Amino acid sequence: MSIDQNTRTELEAAAFRRLIDHLRGRTDVQNIELMNLAGFCRNCLSNWMKDAADVKGVSLTKDESREAIYGMPYEEWKAKYQGPATPEQLEAMKKVHPHGH
Repeated sequence: MSIDQNTRTELEAAAFRRLIDHLRGRTDVQNIELMNLAGFCRNCLSNWMKDAADVKGVSLTKDESREAIYGMPYEEWKAKYQGPATPEQLEAMKKVHPHGH
């Protein structure tokens, strides 16, 4: 790409915001499904955001980074949208991430 760094950052940020909006609209897709199929989930995104903040010296708590991704407090999202994992999902998770998530 022959675009300047600021424009590239703006485009990346726009794509990231669109991904977050998409995930917020797809509350039917469980985090464990994302982990089993793609190797990341909403919590990973929030952890990556927190990691970036830590590197930059920006004060951001785990709860704040999760709320930035979920659009609400994580516990509220879990109560509203997270269903129980099936035995099959848990077994698949062990194969994808044998040491836990």
